Amino acid sequence: MKVLKTILALSAAVAALAAQAQPHPKADPDNYVFTVVKQNPITPVKNQYRSGTCWCFSAISFLESEAIRLCEIKDSTAYPDFSEMFVVSRSYQDRADKYVRLDGNLTFAAGSECEDVLHIMDDYGLVPQDVMSGMNYGTKLPVQGELDAALKGYIEAIVKNPNKKLSTAWKNGFKGICDAYMGEAPEEFTYKGVKYTPASFRDSYKLKSEDYVTLTSYTHHPFYKKFAVEVCDNWRGDQAYNVPLDEFMDALYYAIEHGYTATWGGDVSEPGFTRNGIGVLLDDAKVTAGSDQERWTGKPEEKADKKAKKDKKPEPKVIPAERTVTQADRQEWFDNKSTTDDHGMHAYGIATDQNGTRYLMIKNSWGETGKYNGLWYLSDSFTRGKAITYMVHKDALPQALKDKLGIK
Repeated sequence: MKVLKTILALSAAVAALAAQAQPHPKADPDNYVFTVVKQNPITPVKNQYRSGTCWCFSAISFLESEAIRLCEIKDSTAYPDFSEMFVVSRSYQDRADKYVRLDGNLTFAAGSECEDVLHIMDDYGLVPQDVMSGMNYGTKLPVQGELDAALKGYIEAIVKNPNKKLSTAWKNGFKGICDAYMGEAPEEFTYKGVKYTPASFRDSYKLKSEDYVTLTSYTHHPFYKKFAVEVCDNWRGDQAYNVPLDEFMDALYYAIEHGYTATWGGDVSEPGFTRNGIGVLLDDAKVTAGSDQERWTGKPEEKADKKAKKDKKPEPKVIPAERTVTQADRQEWFDNKSTTDDHGMHAYGIATDQNGTRYLMIKNSWGETGKYNGLWYLSDSFTRGKAITYMVHKDALPQALKDKLGIK
């Protein structure tokens, strides 16, 4: 018996070591069967393509859903279609002004945060996509590497201040580059037979920037207080309410269950975030390449399965196990930079898989790609660990949480 026990123990140890040596399982979207619990209206999926403007696409999509809700628009043919590049152009100009004031000691790039859209909406208004498509440079989809490089080169030359005194022309020069690529923002326009300014067009949809709040969840700041989340794209220093992780998640589900949607900003560089519309928390390996989608999920040919050998039996399909995320995990990953501020998307629904696991239904901005035509399903664990912030209408929060945060 002792020999047998020893053999069994050694066999178990070898099996355990072999299991540890195996690569982490990959999420296979064909394994998942989703049942929708709740979904709220969204506008059609767009494609940011080769531009770093997910922050704008996600927040504009969110505001379109807000306009649908606030104005009680039932006919999908009457859904709004706001211009992203009107916002991007104005944002770039605001950022250039601050960059110069800070002598270049500020991140200057295409990325930003969803709150940036609220600033632009508040200060300048909104316009329809038909009025300003932002595509003045010869492609059907955004290809903005040249634009980004031109703006960065220009503004760095201004910061060097070769005249030892800034001219009165530099802002017009910067605006001229934005206008050449994205179009000149209209002071007024006619849309569906009605004359608007950007401000009156915004107001026609009952959108007010003060109605929106951002939540986060980290322990390096006090809970139930606000702080500016320390990521480079938060160049305006916008503040988020800090709440414990369970309340962070509960408030997000509560909002969606009660007819609201939310922005979603965080890390999509995890291997469990697949090209085919799944986001599950498997491990912390990084995947980067190419355009915005390829940057996080790889090229299609790199993701294609290799042809199986004829004599190899197919492996049974199972949903891989996910990690249980604690507040400490979430904090550690933010501190050690394994959670990074990669991407912004739009959360609009809740679904469950065949095991009862809860998922957020997400509208992405990579076009109608993947198994779900541009939509993603993010597991509860994935959002717990990898969503840095989300933004909602203040009325979407549970009253008990609003009372803790002092939100009226």
